[in-house]
Amino acid sequence: MAQFKILVADPISPTGIDLLKSEPAFDVEVNLNLKQEDDFAAAAADAHAIIVRSGVKVTAKVLENAPHLKAVGRAGVGVDNIDIPIASKRGVVVMNTPGGNTISTAEQAFTLMMALARKTPRAHASIVNGEWDRKSFKGTEVFGKTLTVLGMGRIGAEFAKRAKAFGMRVIAYDPYLSKNRAESLGVELQTDLDAAVVEADFITMHMPMTPETKHMLNADRLSKLKKNCRIINCARGGLIDDNALATALKEGQIAGAALDVFEVEPPPADYPLLSAPNTVFTPHLGASTDEAQENVGIEIAETIREHLLHGTVINAVNMPNVDPATLEKLGPFLSFGELLGRLVSQIAPANASVLRLNYCGKIGAGDTTLISRAVLKGYLERSSGADQVNYVNATGVADKLGLRFTESRVPEPTEFSDLIEVEATAEGASASISGTFFGGDPRIVKVNGRRVEARPVGTLLFIENLDRPGMIAAYSAALGKANINIADMSLARDKEGGVALTLLTLDSAPSESVLAELRKIEGIRQIRSVAAGA
Repeated sequence: MAQFKILVADPISPTGIDLLKSEPAFDVEVNLNLKQEDDFAAAAADAHAIIVRSGVKVTAKVLENAPHLKAVGRAGVGVDNIDIPIASKRGVVVMNTPGGNTISTAEQAFTLMMALARKTPRAHASIVNGEWDRKSFKGTEVFGKTLTVLGMGRIGAEFAKRAKAFGMRVIAYDPYLSKNRAESLGVELQTDLDAAVVEADFITMHMPMTPETKHMLNADRLSKLKKNCRIINCARGGLIDDNALATALKEGQIAGAALDVFEVEPPPADYPLLSAPNTVFTPHLGASTDEAQENVGIEIAETIREHLLHGTVINAVNMPNVDPATLEKLGPFLSFGELLGRLVSQIAPANASVLRLNYCGKIGAGDTTLISRAVLKGYLERSSGADQVNYVNATGVADKLGLRFTESRVPEPTEFSDLIEVEATAEGASASISGTFFGGDPRIVKVNGRRVEARPVGTLLFIENLDRPGMIAAYSAALGKANINIADMSLARDKEGGVALTLLTLDSAPSESVLAELRKIEGIRQIRSVAAGA
């Protein structure tokens, strides 16, 4: 008799469905007509697991109407269509298939580059229309051209491999790619985004969508590109400002663009890009190959089967692979470790090659593997392929990026009964944050070795400045002028008259223009705005 109901709400490989149906404990329902939220919520009411691709949205309403739900499986990589915070709150594991479409997406991006270079779609359309106009479709070779790869995760690395086989010079921009890893891939590492793109004849994008990467190719940056530059995006809509891109194409600032993703999907009929010249468009086909869909369909079916029958957690994006008793004990340290990793990633030097953890006190006497995974996951969330990083694959992602991960333990308590120190280092530079618990509440107690105290909430502003009178008044006035309230403040300095560190907790995040004004204040050496969360 069936014990678990599995709702398949998007089309997946028949082989994957057959795998699930072969298990007597499963009642498998395939319902591909759940585009409306109310219909989806009703169908999910008695489900123990839901399998989706990108066609439907697993919203808060769907999750809250499914009291028996244990897991949501995404046949693919992106989980933008799943409300992960609500799933986590309700104890629902969200799992994806990060490896199934790597080759498919890399090949799609490469295909778009070649089609754009040789004007293939337009030439085909002219033949179909009865024309024979060879002069209008003179293209350009990719051999000997400079390619800039923005994001050197799995897909970016596969694209670079193919580009090198075609005789292209490859520049890589990825703040999380180490120098050694770049050398092993045979690419030139560039740590400055503007410098990376201005040399490019072709740019291919393989970055995650984060606040830092949104509109990374904006009007200002597009205006600096070579006029013969061509852009390919098979990653995420929104990495490019589509309106600015349309203008750049129409005004001849760049030579062309090939997109598989858009800021608005599907793009409406009046979308500016649709009337821009020298373009190639496909409707989000990166994972649309027989092989990729077969792979992810089977992989997600196996993942759901193992979780429902044995409690195994594979490729989870919102919780570690751990039994409930251990999770309850380590829970606070896991969430705090993830937060510390996320904070360090925002102040770390570019292209850090080592992430070091040190545990002091009682926490260092036990098994810290899960906490280390949490720190690493938090640190890598903003790296290329961020939506693929979880507790299970974090170490593998770090290896692929050339990030060496080390940990040490000091079981005896030092200044604090429990202390977690996280440090990221690159050549000649490092950044570190240490945290502990005060009465059960997490606290940041050191930044770059200097003693501070702050609750990791909201927006944190790190300011390094010369230790002299008037500095606090200067930056406080600038924040006040921008209507940004300071909720808390912690001060430290290396010596009198040396360099001071201020850690401010703000009620709202400062804009780039506000940060620019702060940097103009005489005596400020460095300033970083960091999102800590709620």
